[in-house]
Amino acid sequence: MRLPVSDPSPPPPSSLRGSDDNAPLFKGSGMTRRGAFAAVSYMACAVLLVLFNKAALSSYNFPCANVITLFQMISSTCILYAMRRWRIISFTNGEPHKGSFVPLETIFHTLPLSIAYLLYMLATMESVRGVNVPMYTTLRRTTVMFTMIVEYLLTRQKYTHPVVGSVALIVLGAFVAGARDLSFDAYGYGMVFIANMTTAIYLATINRVGKSSGLNSFGLMWCNGIVCGPILLFWTYIRGDLELTMNFPYLHSLGFQVVMIFSCILAFFLNYCIFLNTTLNSALTQTMCGNLKDLFTVGLGWLLFGGLPFDVLNIIGQVLGFVGSGFYAYCKIKGK
Repeated sequence: MRLPVSDPSPPPPSSLRGSDDNAPLFKGSGMTRRGAFAAVSYMACAVLLVLFNKAALSSYNFPCANVITLFQMISSTCILYAMRRWRIISFTNGEPHKGSFVPLETIFHTLPLSIAYLLYMLATMESVRGVNVPMYTTLRRTTVMFTMIVEYLLTRQKYTHPVVGSVALIVLGAFVAGARDLSFDAYGYGMVFIANMTTAIYLATINRVGKSSGLNSFGLMWCNGIVCGPILLFWTYIRGDLELTMNFPYLHSLGFQVVMIFSCILAFFLNYCIFLNTTLNSALTQTMCGNLKDLFTVGLGWLLFGGLPFDVLNIIGQVLGFVGSGFYAYCKIKGK
């Protein structure tokens, strides 16, 4: 299955195509083959990106997470610019190689998406400061509940009882996993829940703006970079992060540079998969994939970096979350 360069137009008659990526995964399925491919691709990119970011921040002790985000955003925008100039991709639906870059009025139309992305990014960075890692992971998994609420408020989207049950199982597993570490920090807790809300709003906005803007996933990524890039550059400058980066002792180390290059490349594919997964499936499916990939992230992170103490409740919580995510995937595939 190839990586699509634009969002799908109505599929041609079956006599004119081979394998139909827009067909159901199997008979009676509520998910298409292309949707399943987007979900799996997102989880693979997300796990690998976390590992490379972990290597930069922990193995090399790079002090500026915002600068990594800035590098990733600049790289993604440059890749999109080059691919568009060489007519490899298009930013709009139904015109694979025609049209110019995104007009100004369309960028204004996508401003809610860019603002939601910026708030989500800043709130997520700030939320890590006041809460320890086990409790942070626990509270962040409740994002799925916020996503359901936001989707209902914005689009009146309702879900079946099996889907609601799978969400409840994930939230229960999250609190079981962090039950031994419920130290209370009002500011830290508040920032994590703000991050959850901004994440839910961002994913719901992708689904809404993506369908009304006429842009495909690449076009939405381009608008995000054009709007958020200069703001993030200014933010890192006034915080002194750029000066810290220039004085970083491993800046010219080949190993650190390789880690950063792979981090930027994976961030590009991850952002693309987030847009594709959210528009082809739903914001809730995207959030569920985020929960499901946590299992692989924790496992690989423990094998590569260590530092994860054994705790029975944590294991039980992880299993409950995995079962809940798996049950949601089953409901989605079966069309329930």
